[in-house]
Amino acid sequence: MNDLERWQEFTRSLADAGARITEADFPAGDFDRAEGFRHLALQTACWLWWSVGHDDPANPMFQRQNDLLLQWGGPNGDNVYRHSRVSPDHTYRIRGRMHSCDDFILAIRRDFMHMEVHGTIAQLTAHDIGIKPGDDFEILLGGEGNEPNRVPLPEGALSCSIREYYFDWLPAEPATFTIECLDAELAPAAPGLVDAARTARDLDEATAHVWRSLTYWNQYMLDARAEQTDNEFGGRHEVGKGLANARYSFCFWSLAPDEALVIESDVPDSRYWSWHQYSNAWWRAFEYGSRVTTLNHSQTHVSHDHKIRVVVAHDDPGIQNWLDTEGRPEALTTLRWFWPRTEIVPQPTTRVVKFDDLPSVLPADVPVFDEAARAAQIRARRQHLAWRFRS
Repeated sequence: MNDLERWQEFTRSLADAGARITEADFPAGDFDRAEGFRHLALQTACWLWWSVGHDDPANPMFQRQNDLLLQWGGPNGDNVYRHSRVSPDHTYRIRGRMHSCDDFILAIRRDFMHMEVHGTIAQLTAHDIGIKPGDDFEILLGGEGNEPNRVPLPEGALSCSIREYYFDWLPAEPATFTIECLDAELAPAAPGLVDAARTARDLDEATAHVWRSLTYWNQYMLDARAEQTDNEFGGRHEVGKGLANARYSFCFWSLAPDEALVIESDVPDSRYWSWHQYSNAWWRAFEYGSRVTTLNHSQTHVSHDHKIRVVVAHDDPGIQNWLDTEGRPEALTTLRWFWPRTEIVPQPTTRVVKFDDLPSVLPADVPVFDEAARAAQIRARRQHLAWRFRS
């Protein structure tokens, strides 16, 4: 197969993927279809960038994914995600500065979760080794030694993934990360040495990522929803081979135009917790710059009785803890709690009520959040995200 034929095979695979997302197990509404094809286009960009642009572990660079555009697998709206190709055959040094970043988790992975062979095989958390906002830091990957800031590269390691955490959403400089391979040849490969075999391998990998990301996460969502009842939280959701300190609970909701979902929960006994809204099938985050579709522990009002009350509604109910539905009739709300202090699982309760009945359902001490307060809240979100995801 020559180069042109190989490229044509790749483009045919994209056409087939477009046909696949119109089949019966994917959402069929006009909006869902339009969103699905947009998602397919962005997945193609994401995985071509990774597989073709980040294919050499001897010349690593971080790729940013799960930002405002390249999303898959339920990204956390409080995070920046970075990934670099690595290999157990090499030793690496990561340097950076925290600036306004509150924490990060560095994970060594076999591959991304939607791929057949995946899983976290080593990890490090910034606060565990004393890295704080504003600090400079240096981390070693692989090689000999047992320093606190050295992370092993076990057999099968394919990528180094970093999740940066931003709690207060300040309009300030985000973290910076660089990665270098310490034992590879310094001279870059000449462009002529990129041969047909390498290009074919990279396109095959990109094809696998696009297809598996589309089909895996759709089935993941279908299976998770089938295991519980709509408009109720289903207890702790297990994520196999994931991060050691990560905990999740899901609520798939279905709401009429005049309905709202009232969530009441104890405060999770953890260092960090948050609420997030996601689309079905594509598992993309709702737009969270110009809409309030995420709330973390520093952004959520806790009532005097130490309970959290959150309202999922199509219209603004005039309270701080509103999660906007984007006008969707159904989707997913996720509760995350990371770095738990105990293994007590939060048990959120829910009620579907008429939107007009909310004032009589919510406690009197839930503060009013007027139009000016909402505008200030959204303005602060936009200003922070402009810094966090700047080029």
